[in-house]
Amino acid sequence: MTSDVAIATWLSRISGRRFAATAAAEVGGGSIHRCVRWRGEGGDAFVKLADADTLPVFEAEAEGLQALAETGTLRVPAVLAVGEAGGHALLALEWLDLKPAAGSDGALQAQLGERLAMQHRMTAPRFGWHRDNTIGATPQQNAWDDDWVRFFRERRLGVQLDLAARNGLESRIVDRGHGLAERCGAFFSSYRPVPSLLHGDLWGGNWGSVAGAGEPAVFDPAVYYGDREADMAMTRLFGGFGPRFYAAYQSAWPLDQAAGTRRTLYNLYHVLNHFNLFGGGYGRQAAGMIDRLLAEFAA
Repeated sequence: MTSDVAIATWLSRISGRRFAATAAAEVGGGSIHRCVRWRGEGGDAFVKLADADTLPVFEAEAEGLQALAETGTLRVPAVLAVGEAGGHALLALEWLDLKPAAGSDGALQAQLGERLAMQHRMTAPRFGWHRDNTIGATPQQNAWDDDWVRFFRERRLGVQLDLAARNGLESRIVDRGHGLAERCGAFFSSYRPVPSLLHGDLWGGNWGSVAGAGEPAVFDPAVYYGDREADMAMTRLFGGFGPRFYAAYQSAWPLDQAAGTRRTLYNLYHVLNHFNLFGGGYGRQAAGMIDRLLAEFAA
């Protein structure tokens, strides 16, 4: 059997629907995994393929999508199958005809903000998740913790700073970053976040408009229970979210007045991750963010 035939056979068996013997087309935008469109009866599939040892990553993504879907708030692609076939790890999702977030109308942005606030009202007793997953290609640790500051310090900033040190970030920057992490509890002196269900990687490239449905959809999550401000902070990191999104979210569930102060702290995690994945100017950006946050203590 060729790889494609083996995959089509597996996909048909697991999903209960017949799929074509070969993939229809490569799909752009998959910077980490190969992505293809697979024609099938009753609807096409979006299939991610990677080396067989990537299966736990796909299983975690599938569980994250299912957790988001169970909230009944934002649309996510349904999981059709996850497993191994043809020498590959595979994740097959419902094919959604998506228009990119850029240029989306205000009504759609408002719908996204309102529904995200509803999703964030899904809470847990502790911070974390029942399994680790990934943020991009980087492992993301999610062991449960009752203390949000400790969770963020150890399983978010600490992990990224240690990885950045191994990837060549200047020791001065790493040391200052660890100093910031040790003191970051000061940003929470009068604020006690609840463990909200987060998308976890909510930038403009991970949502779009479902063609013909008039509703927003999110995908490629890095799910865990954490401070909802972390999701909201990331929406401001790379653009893709407009004024009506923020107004609708605020109307549904207003953020704490000091959320803007913590925004840089939360986005530091993602900028450090981008340094660890891509290098380049993200190291300088992280250094500037660390300096600005440390300056808050001297203000």
